[in-house]
Amino acid sequence: MIIYNVTVNVDQEVHEMWLAWMRNTHLPDVMATGHFLDARICRVLSVGDTGVTYAVQYTCKDLAEYELYSALHADRLRAESEKYYGVKAVAFRTLLEVIHTA
Repeated sequence: MIIYNVTVNVDQEVHEMWLAWMRNTHLPDVMATGHFLDARICRVLSVGDTGVTYAVQYTCKDLAEYELYSALHADRLRAESEKYYGVKAVAFRTLLEVIHTA
């Protein structure tokens, strides 16, 4: 399994609006692509950050499924976020391979 992790630092002034947009618009749009099994939003609990930081995680069955998502949908969905939030929600992305669960 693959976890597509998007860590996003959101300015405090747009934080509530961004979170509502993620829950009501962006996550449903990403899940509607059919490439992910589930999604979660986690708040990063660390002291000293500016703004509020989240880890948004999407799980897919394998790397090929992620690559299809990336090729067919990622640019469009990223552009939507940039259109609404620009530099007020700065993201970086990582791929994680699940090698063991208990």
